[in-house]
Amino acid sequence: CVQPSVPPVPNYKLSMSIPEWLQAIQTYMKMLQYNHTGTQFFEIRKTRPLSGLMETAREMTRESLPIKCLEAVILGIYLTNGQPSVERFPISFKTHFSGNCFHHVVLGIYCNGRYGSLGMSRRSDLMDKPLTYRTLSDLIFEFEDSYKKYLHSVKKVKIGLYVPHEPHSFQPIEWKQLVLNVSKMMRTEVRKELEKFARDMRMKILKPSSAHSLTKERPRGKSLSPRRRQGSPQRRACRRDKS
Repeated sequence: CVQPSVPPVPNYKLSMSIPEWLQAIQTYMKMLQYNHTGTQFFEIRKTRPLSGLMETAREMTRESLPIKCLEAVILGIYLTNGQPSVERFPISFKTHFSGNCFHHVVLGIYCNGRYGSLGMSRRSDLMDKPLTYRTLSDLIFEFEDSYKKYLHSVKKVKIGLYVPHEPHSFQPIEWKQLVLNVSKMMRTEVRKELEKFARDMRMKILKPSSAHSLTKERPRGKSLSPRRRQGSPQRRACRRDKS
């Protein structure tokens, strides 16, 4: 019985440029392969602190099992930790195709004045994008154009905040600081909103909204659980990631 080969976890070398390092990370994720089985191998609760999610990412590197979009985002954060020049933030898409809604998420990257992404999808042009986009809106429109090839119309785009490089942080990831109902907006409006948000992000003046609301709600005891149940179908939909 031949043991399946376990891909080596990439190590950053000083001789590497940041685009080369990101390419090495994406190549590693592709070697793990996209999970087509219908079984979720790793449970990822979006409300968990970053430290707990980084534990799950470590487990992914040990197990070397196939992953989906949400796991790829967590793994991408884990592998880019310790590179302070590389800012990471989640980008979520809600699309519509043939009467159904689909959810997908990638890890946005900002470095040296350029945007790109890391991720996993069934479709090769709905995951990683090179670090060449001058603006955040250029990157988002590139994804929107890619979706059009598969007759998916993008309904909503959600942009989170930069994820701290502190792997032991108890702060949860801010997944949706900006929510744009792009299907009801002109591209000029979308660009304006995205560029204002991107500028505020670069200046680090945005504060997590969900972190505040979670801390406010926690003292009320059971008030969180109904909310969590309401949110769970969306999490399951993202896991299905038909895009």
